[in-house]
Amino acid sequence: MTKLKVIQNSTLPEWLENQLKSRFDVFPLWSEKDPEVFLAKHGAEYEAVVSRAAVGVSEALIQKLPSLKVISSFGVGYDKVAIDAAKSRGIQVGYTPNVLNDCVADIAFGLLIDVARQISAADRYAREGQWLKGPYPMTTRVSGKKLGILGLGRIGQVIAKRASGFDMEIRYHNRKQNSEVPYQYEPSLIELAKWCDFLVVASAGGEETANLVSTEVFEVLGPKGYLINIARGTVVDELALAKALKEKRIAGAGLDVYKDEPNIPNQLLELDNVVLLPHVASATHETRQAMSELVFENLVSYTKTGKVKVGVPGTVK
Repeated sequence: MTKLKVIQNSTLPEWLENQLKSRFDVFPLWSEKDPEVFLAKHGAEYEAVVSRAAVGVSEALIQKLPSLKVISSFGVGYDKVAIDAAKSRGIQVGYTPNVLNDCVADIAFGLLIDVARQISAADRYAREGQWLKGPYPMTTRVSGKKLGILGLGRIGQVIAKRASGFDMEIRYHNRKQNSEVPYQYEPSLIELAKWCDFLVVASAGGEETANLVSTEVFEVLGPKGYLINIARGTVVDELALAKALKEKRIAGAGLDVYKDEPNIPNQLLELDNVVLLPHVASATHETRQAMSELVFENLVSYTKTGKVKVGVPGTVK
């Protein structure tokens, strides 16, 4: 039986790479010295691509793979996958939602508590011997506060569940209201930011949400408000955020994602009222294993049934 020929477009967890090699005919394009030459010569032979969401699959790559039928993406975000190009050719796109919801929500709440109670900053204070000179300044309570969630999808709903344990009042903003959730809907992001103490960004990335969290949002969030972003760096105007933090027009921020990863703007690195993580929300052994298994299962399912197990909406009929 002929093995499915797969282009590997990025590095992947070791377990997943081994599983892919054992089942399919895999070529690691990410390590090829001259991928353009390789694709010109062999591109038509490959029916599948597997890649990390952070790397994606560009329209240019899709065009160089005329036999491409399926993409399996390691991640829940698919803004770096050329979805329209895939749809136009009937290419199925598999991804890994749900399996990372809990860990991403945990990090969102960890950032929220850290930036409000200044855990990281207080740790530095203790390590540097500052406690010997006097007590650490008082911080901000979390329990009972108002939480606004931008993007009440799978992850947003788990964040809301975490917040209920802290007796927080919850409202949200989506493109459309979700009638199946018990939380109050705010039709405007500005009104949500004006109302809440903590604004958590859990929305999708892409052109539609680029710089959605802007100077105007920071102005109404105000000097006692906090921003948390575990979604995509593109959703937040980073330079406007840095300016708002520096000028204390918002109280603080907790970030796990950035526009140009792994590069974090110096304007943010210089500030002490922002907690910065290196995009680790889903980086637990358990979650990355579950993601790896689903990436693999999506390709296996395609070879058996002609459909991926879990597909990006609109790419699987």
